[in-house]
Amino acid sequence: MMHSQVHYLPMTPGLFSILVVLLAGLVILIQLRILRYAYMRLGVGPGVALLLLFGSLIGSYFNIPVTVLPGTPVRSGQIVEFYGMRYIVPLVAQWPGTVLAVNIGGAVIPALMSAYLVIRYQLWLKATLAVVAIAFIIHSMATPVQGIGIAVPVFAPVVTTAILAFILSREYAPPLAYIGGSMGTLVGADLLNLDKISGLGAPVASIGGAGTFDGIFLTGILAVLLAGIASPSRMRPGR
Repeated sequence: MMHSQVHYLPMTPGLFSILVVLLAGLVILIQLRILRYAYMRLGVGPGVALLLLFGSLIGSYFNIPVTVLPGTPVRSGQIVEFYGMRYIVPLVAQWPGTVLAVNIGGAVIPALMSAYLVIRYQLWLKATLAVVAIAFIIHSMATPVQGIGIAVPVFAPVVTTAILAFILSREYAPPLAYIGGSMGTLVGADLLNLDKISGLGAPVASIGGAGTFDGIFLTGILAVLLAGIASPSRMRPGR
């Protein structure tokens, strides 16, 4: 029973529909070759990039339970609003405490993609700097939310990522934007606040899930495109 209840949309159906519409618009623009070059500069073809984004969107429903934290959930089956965004607290019947889980779409897929980009372009130092800097910024904005876990303003990862990626490297801004935005948000918002989760009364606290997934997903769509537009030259693997 517990494993079936950890799978849920990390946002309201309305917000999820908006992300679906954004992804559909992106598909149209790429098919018209308007934004194709931006993803080529990311280091993957447009088809693979869209598959990753689609996988992240669908994967947001699935969580992998890791452990159970002590504490009694005080919220269940409610909708919590934070910075104008509405998040769903999963409805549970019987629960032993706060289940700490890892979200497939908001944590596993971005982590695998980030590892691929770091290895492909040998961005060990710059990627580390990007993740540390963005983690610091996002951590300062992260807010514990009762019933949900840790949340950040939805556009904070996008804006900070695009700016920092330009500063670190104009040539490699697209992959640095993806790596820094996704991993920096996961570290700064979720991992550095694990000690606060048990006291929030959340049935499920998902790393990369509710509270951070929307920012990570929008980083994949917007920050990489913003960085890619101004990338002046073709990136060279293994540099």
